[in-house]
Amino acid sequence: MRAQQNFRSQPSDIVICSAIKTGTTWLKSLTFAIVTRSTFDDSTNPLFNNLSYDCVPLLEVDLAQFSTNRDPKNLLLATHVPYSSLPRSIIDSSCKIVYICKDPKDSFVSLYHFNARYLASKDMKPLALEEAFELYCGGVSSYGPYYDHVLGFWKASLDLPDKILFLKYEEMIEDTILYVKKIADFI
Repeated sequence: MRAQQNFRSQPSDIVICSAIKTGTTWLKSLTFAIVTRSTFDDSTNPLFNNLSYDCVPLLEVDLAQFSTNRDPKNLLLATHVPYSSLPRSIIDSSCKIVYICKDPKDSFVSLYHFNARYLASKDMKPLALEEAFELYCGGVSSYGPYYDHVLGFWKASLDLPDKILFLKYEEMIEDTILYVKKIADFI
């Protein structure tokens, strides 16, 4: 909600969007490497010493950073927010959006194991697989139903193909070089 009201997108921004557990970290790393390829050499690239989370901030987590002391050289940001809930400044500006989706079965399995590890680290019992699956299929998620998330960006990418690049994780895995070129050409 605060991002909706306070975030101001710049025309040069590149927004990496995704539902959770769909290849976000990989896409952030690829996009960061593309955008900064002339800035860093192999010995100084921050991706070798940091997680992509440190290089590409998440809008809903790092909003204060965007509102106060935003680095004008960092064009990249990421979000799991559905298209319908993106800040108007992202939708209305000429910034680029790169979206990645993943087979929902694979996304669910990844999310289930991620949550189970997290809960175990807090000495909490994870949900039974069947219960977690029912919730997932019922659309219970921090960012809304998975299918609504994907469909919102897919429809928007059809309407705004110069603004939104819609990617599929499985296709990117099959031909990563082709998709790195596609992302580079798009941004």
